[in-house]
Amino acid sequence: MPEAQELRTRWTFLTQHARVLLMISRDQDVRLRDLAAACGLTERAVQAVVADLETAGYVTRTRKGRRNHYNVVDGTPFRHPAEANHPVGALLDLFADLDSGPTTATANGDHDDQHP
Repeated sequence: MPEAQELRTRWTFLTQHARVLLMISRDQDVRLRDLAAACGLTERAVQAVVADLETAGYVTRTRKGRRNHYNVVDGTPFRHPAEANHPVGALLDLFADLDSGPTTATANGDHDDQHP
């Protein structure tokens, strides 16, 4: 039965898309490999998430030399009808002052969900 409990505690409130968008809002020149490391995802998964965010209008991407520069479009509303009257920038503002680096627990694949 401990396995079932472990599976139940692995979920998080923020999706991969929200986490990647939050990281981009903190560092608009962030590299995909750094996003992947901070979010606990593969580079390929982050690349797909960034492409989704760009296609949906949440971020724009421009080249600066050999690097990408991202711009978050704060006024873009959430996608789900229940939150569609709120801009995504409000969520980003909520987390703006939090440390952007992964914690030891998340870097090891564990989650902070167990902390009170």
